[in-house]
Amino acid sequence: METRFTDEQRQLPRIQMVDEILRKCVHCGFCTATCPTYVLKGDELDSPRGRIYLIREMFESGKPANAEVTLHLDRCLSCLSCMTTCPSGVDYMHLVDEARAFVEETGKRPLFERLLRASLSVIIPYPKRFGPVMVLSRLAAPLAGLAGIVPGMKPVGAMLALAKGRPDKTNSNPSIGVHPAIGEKKGRVGLLVGCAQQNLRPSINAATVRLLNRLGVEVIIPGAQVCCGSLEHHLGRENHSLAKARTNIAAFMQEIEGEGLDAIIINASGCGTTVKDYGHMLRLDNIWRERAQKVSQLTLDISEYLCSLDFSIKARVKDAHITYHAPCSMQHGQKIKTQPVDLLRRAGFVVREPGESHLCCGSAGVYNIFQSEIADQLKARKLDNIAETDPQFIATGNIGCITQLQTGTDIPVVHMVELLDWATGGPKPKAGR
Repeated sequence: METRFTDEQRQLPRIQMVDEILRKCVHCGFCTATCPTYVLKGDELDSPRGRIYLIREMFESGKPANAEVTLHLDRCLSCLSCMTTCPSGVDYMHLVDEARAFVEETGKRPLFERLLRASLSVIIPYPKRFGPVMVLSRLAAPLAGLAGIVPGMKPVGAMLALAKGRPDKTNSNPSIGVHPAIGEKKGRVGLLVGCAQQNLRPSINAATVRLLNRLGVEVIIPGAQVCCGSLEHHLGRENHSLAKARTNIAAFMQEIEGEGLDAIIINASGCGTTVKDYGHMLRLDNIWRERAQKVSQLTLDISEYLCSLDFSIKARVKDAHITYHAPCSMQHGQKIKTQPVDLLRRAGFVVREPGESHLCCGSAGVYNIFQSEIADQLKARKLDNIAETDPQFIATGNIGCITQLQTGTDIPVVHMVELLDWATGGPKPKAGR
């Protein structure tokens, strides 16, 4: 793709990166076939190729983002399916990240939308704030339908709909500090426990610690860790996301430089994609760059780490039918495709994969709040494909996908690690609603 940036613009680090990415696009259109919003809408501007044109025009003009650019960028799920199919290696992830940051810096959203985006960014990433809000949201959940038809209140209705269900009172999050290995110590890892996950499904962190301890791995949960920053990163609130990144880097570097860590384990693939990108996010920060790269290099999804261990699973589960839903941030963002399925099969489960497995379920952080109509269509399409496989459990690797899918089905939607924990001695996973 030809670009027309001025010499002055090309002196800016942002434009230098954007220009390099844009020039790799050859307009082939392969990305359109796998883009969820293009598949649903058939609008070129709701395809990666169309958005790339809008981004180029926005940055070349140097003018504030207009309503058209904002609309079509907001409709992008950041599922990164386009990067999996792109033959030219266009780095769409970092391109759209820069574009969203520019939109937030220069664009003008309606007042209520600005307030809601700001509110979510100061609530969801903070477990002590999010917990009470979840309690209130569940009480108000019956009003979701009414809120959804009030002009401008559709995001609130979508948020209340996601809050339906009963809280998990049978599990608690593992405590801060050291969780010793059982038997011979074979490894030492740090665990990022996430933010929303601590309230939405504490059983995931509990199962992760139990399983790793059972396999001889000591687990450290640093008390200074915070939200990974992905929610604010995808909302374009770069300063906030980078501040969280630095806090996490400092927390885990203290352990790395102390007794050492074999890996930093993440059990939410959306968080993992962001933490693995800390090195890029802080590439221009001379103080934090090297530490950010170190943390990114040590970060592994729980499925990657489990596959690296030399162990045999003495499965208690026989012939339980599982359908595995691959999160976009896992299969497209981190290129992790076979490990979760291989682990589940080793544990004795019969694993199936649904049709159109490359398409997003519609969760995508807070996308299902701000773009609920598209998100609901994608959820219904995903669940229809899953239903054809007739599973006893739906397994996945991301809390966002779990929350999104569980609102549309009575089939238990659980994290892969909960099933592996069950297969090796832990409790049977429960549905989340």
